[in-house]
Amino acid sequence: MNLSGLKINFLGDSITDGHGTSDLKTKNVAACLERISGATVRNYGVGGTRIAMQRDQEGLDFVTRAMSMDDDADLVIVFGGTNDFGHGAARLGTFGTMDPRTFYGALRTLCENMLNKYPNAEIVFLTPLHRCFENDVYSPLDHFSREGNLERYCEIIKEVAGYYALPVLDLYNTSGIQPNVEIMKQRYMPDGLHLNDEGAMKVAKRIYGFLQTL
Repeated sequence: MNLSGLKINFLGDSITDGHGTSDLKTKNVAACLERISGATVRNYGVGGTRIAMQRDQEGLDFVTRAMSMDDDADLVIVFGGTNDFGHGAARLGTFGTMDPRTFYGALRTLCENMLNKYPNAEIVFLTPLHRCFENDVYSPLDHFSREGNLERYCEIIKEVAGYYALPVLDLYNTSGIQPNVEIMKQRYMPDGLHLNDEGAMKVAKRIYGFLQTL
């Protein structure tokens, strides 16, 4: 796919929004992708948000916000899930549910909503990146036990997107960034979760290379 001149909607959380970079507007992943691709990339990243609907964030989940994005996109990128794992209250649910207050149900609802909203666009999912404490199934901050580690959330994203035949870039396994390795953490993800300038550009280049294969 030649991205030059395309309109891209980039739906995400604080990593898309650019938290951790030196400039939220020009150094985030979406802005980096715009510079290297020649596309117009519209950043719909909102810090702290999750794919599934949450009682404490009515209207900020991906399912709801996706419907308010511009309608004329040629390509839609969905980059979320790390907050569903990290501090989400929604349960995983099962593949058969369409309940957007579960992770499975939210993903299925999101896919079907976007397929109807963007029938002529390419829709692409990105899995979460590695992060520190990605295998902790108990959250001492929120005092609840998760139903799986971060890799489980990544697998669910791939499972649901695969059902709808939507491409997935597995950044969990191919980003080249693992903050549990100290040298990688210092270089790309100093706080163990958010990308710095170099990390954002590295991920943007991965995304660009992947999109060119579509």
